[in-house]
Amino acid sequence: MTNGVDVRTAAAEFDRAAVADAESAAEDERKQVLSQFPLEQWAQLPLERYALGQGAPPESGPTYCRLMEFGTPHLGSIKGGSAAKHIMYHHNSGEWRLAAPLRGMDPQEAWAELRGQFVRAFDAVGAGDFEALDDLEMLRYGPTLVTKSLATYFPQHFLPIYAAEHLRTFVTLLGGEAQAGVPAARTNRRLRELVRTREEFDGWTGQEVMRFLYKHFNPRQRTIWKIAPGERGRLWEECRDGGFVCVGWDELGDLGQYQSDTELKQALDAHWPRSSGGSLTLARRLLAFRDLEAGDRVVANRGTDEVLATGRVDGSYRYDPDRLEFHHVVPVAWDTSRAQKLSKPQHGWRSTFAKVDPSLFARFTAHNADSGSGSVLDSGQAQTGTPIALPEDVQVVLDALERKGQVILHGPPGTGKTRLALAAALALDGRAGVLGADARQRVEAQAEMLHGDRVRMVTFHPSYGYEDFVEGFKPDLSATGPGLTLALTDGLFHHLCSRAAAHPDQTFLLVVDEINRGDLPRIFGELITLLELDKRNLPVVLPVSKRRFSVPPNVRVIGTMNTADRSISHLDAAVRRRFAFLPVGPDPDAVSGTVGPLDLAAFFESLNTRITRHLDADHQIGHAYLLREGEPIATEEDLAAAFHHEVIPLLEDYCLGRAELLHRILGGLVDAETGRPLLMPPQDLADALATEFTSGVPGPDA
Repeated sequence: MTNGVDVRTAAAEFDRAAVADAESAAEDERKQVLSQFPLEQWAQLPLERYALGQGAPPESGPTYCRLMEFGTPHLGSIKGGSAAKHIMYHHNSGEWRLAAPLRGMDPQEAWAELRGQFVRAFDAVGAGDFEALDDLEMLRYGPTLVTKSLATYFPQHFLPIYAAEHLRTFVTLLGGEAQAGVPAARTNRRLRELVRTREEFDGWTGQEVMRFLYKHFNPRQRTIWKIAPGERGRLWEECRDGGFVCVGWDELGDLGQYQSDTELKQALDAHWPRSSGGSLTLARRLLAFRDLEAGDRVVANRGTDEVLATGRVDGSYRYDPDRLEFHHVVPVAWDTSRAQKLSKPQHGWRSTFAKVDPSLFARFTAHNADSGSGSVLDSGQAQTGTPIALPEDVQVVLDALERKGQVILHGPPGTGKTRLALAAALALDGRAGVLGADARQRVEAQAEMLHGDRVRMVTFHPSYGYEDFVEGFKPDLSATGPGLTLALTDGLFHHLCSRAAAHPDQTFLLVVDEINRGDLPRIFGELITLLELDKRNLPVVLPVSKRRFSVPPNVRVIGTMNTADRSISHLDAAVRRRFAFLPVGPDPDAVSGTVGPLDLAAFFESLNTRITRHLDADHQIGHAYLLREGEPIATEEDLAAAFHHEVIPLLEDYCLGRAELLHRILGGLVDAETGRPLLMPPQDLADALATEFTSGVPGPDA
């Protein structure tokens, strides 16, 4: 079972006939590859017929890499990510980018080595020697391209599924054991073997299997994006009629050439210099735009209070220099029936890109524009029966809990670690529908949850001990005799485990806030061993009571940890081995908005860039410092209160009286001689922060 869907049941209901057209198109594309790049000619294939980035395509047609990535979508997509998937390519800087084993070689020499490994791979598969693929080290640097190549030339031996992570997920789904670190081609073969052993797939083609698995069990975690079609939606009609969405930053060139967010950030710095460095957040958003895949959902907006349409991505990113402007394009099938004015502005929609909460998107799609009803956002809940997907960060926590059993959420103060832990708890407790509700409803749901039987929350501190957590002798307040009477008392975790053992079909959760403030080896004692999933239900004898005790397999633990207080490296090694560690960092999206001339998100990001440079990433400030009741601060008075009464005291504490360090972080907002932060009226503070931190930032175009 996966997401409540049984493979056998889903396969029985799958319409195989609906795949016929796509399968025919895929076969036409395969014949095109075989015609333009016959196997027997690979040994003499020139570099200019292989690699991306060499200018205009040759008269003989697109290069092999361009055809495989952009010209054969029905064979299975390998789009998204950078051009590094092709092992070698020509960067628009004029240099050749080569995978690690090829670096230092002349491009022609490198190509001769790489081409030789492709030929050896094709020869090995043709001879049925699949194990020989494991020895071709260079091909490991382009797993998706290599696996698609093998599946194209030898469809009888490989399925049209190429991403290693997806292959491992599908192998596990069908009852196999997914091995990390092995070539994607081998995992592909393993998946094919599993498919052939299951009677529900008897007679199915590779295309049918691929499309079935992605339809029902897509392993990709999908983020819903709001994308503005130009300033105030000025390009909307063009996008709607043309079936696409486009964004600017044309000077960057094809986004496919950038291998990392840092590399793209450096390009942003070069084109749009700013006082405190380029926008890493913008770089990540542009890469997310580039990597949108068919089936992803998007929202087009005008300003902060109008939905122009919802859409489903139906193609892959392309760079179109023939357009007059906004060269970065993604195909989208738009649905304008969801167009609506919102009951209140969405503060995070002031920039081109913003993440859309799944519950909010569910309300968009539940809205009927022809019904004549008021805005769907007047209601705190989606229409009855509309499924609400979990927010991406909550799903990541749940996945880690399923994999490891215990998770520690770590990050700087104010990043929402406790909020995320309680959101995951609500989801585990069957209350996911409230995650998109207002703050009051969430608080009420959390209080009700914590008064139930399945979720408990505790804050660790230096005096918290084993007797509080597991068991110990404590004063018996009900005793009436003279003197002090002690009684054996079960601790919080003991109680939770006892309830979990009595209800093995339910999941029980302990949330430990500030977990690193307690003496963890002393608190957990011998139970630290029993937290490992493969040691659940293993009995031990408790040293105080001599009772037998075990941790049931349906118990989970979430801890939160403020990295500014103590780094992860200070945790006991035995504790670290038993927890998955998930970073929870500052989120500029959460504070998207303006206060007077100040772009709040740009200020927030620039301040944290300086803190990271002069202190470290653990001492950044979290977005909660710039929120009021869950919304970005919107007035000069709130900004002044947050800056002078929360941010500056925190930074002064971090700097430990070093005035020069505080001056490097806050610049002209600190008196260089005295080290004292300047005091100014709230109206002047917004202007001063904008001048100090956000000059030169490309403006929002929502």
